[in-house]
Amino acid sequence: MTSAPQVTVFGSLHYDIAVMGPDRPRKGETVTGTSWHPKSGGKGGNQAVSSARTGVATAMIGAVADDDFGQALLANLERKNVDRTFVRRDATLSTGMSVAIFDADGDYGAVIVSGSNLTLGEADITAAQGLLDKTTVLVLQNEIPDAANVIAAQAVKKAGGCVLINAAPARALSEALRAEIDIIVVNAIEAEMLAGVPVVETLEGAVEAARLLARAYAKVIVTAGGAGLAYADRDGHEIVMEAVKIKAESTHGAGDEFIGVLAAQLALGVDMEPALRQANQAAAKLVATAEKDRV
Repeated sequence: MTSAPQVTVFGSLHYDIAVMGPDRPRKGETVTGTSWHPKSGGKGGNQAVSSARTGVATAMIGAVADDDFGQALLANLERKNVDRTFVRRDATLSTGMSVAIFDADGDYGAVIVSGSNLTLGEADITAAQGLLDKTTVLVLQNEIPDAANVIAAQAVKKAGGCVLINAAPARALSEALRAEIDIIVVNAIEAEMLAGVPVVETLEGAVEAARLLARAYAKVIVTAGGAGLAYADRDGHEIVMEAVKIKAESTHGAGDEFIGVLAAQLALGVDMEPALRQANQAAAKLVATAEKDRV
């Protein structure tokens, strides 16, 4: 492609409620929290903001409702320099939202309600065809329907762009979608689901999972939390990268930060290893920053 670098994120927008507490509750347990705050999120929204922060032109294709949550999400995209021209206002369902509960160590568990994200489909791709025709890297996730991802991926591949999917949350991918994927990024849980074999969250486990998944996907990145990441492709190339050593404040959003920076670097034409290094460092910086101090 000869046009300027363009990252397009097709995916989810959620209005997040983050709750801080000493621990996450067990079944039937009530835990007294210490604070809470709202946050604009959704894997798609987070990844778009992360990409735009690098200075690469970034656009979002998504859907929100005509409610306060939706208005807040649109305002956040605009404030963070993400083109929101193709974020549709939907009148049938409420805006997607999530509740994330953090423990004292910064780890969390979350529940998402997809809402308007589930309405994304062919009409959204048709409306954004001009954007997709000039997209260098398309970023997808599993928080919207598989069928919608297929249509978006086919449009970008036809125009000569690259399709990157962060296959999270874990779910089976259709054969039609698998055929369009250039790069797949998964964590240990997602790798285990797709590979059908146990995956240990270590560098060694990530390497083995990446090798296994490279039989089905052209380029595979398996992240292993605080251990690091592994890359493998069909040509037999491998990259193993340890995590940057930091004091963790919160792991929330680390994966999305990684994806956004990686997509931006690849759109700029950066080779895979330095692109992974930049993404790895960006994710570490986010994890070292307390939730309340994130911009």
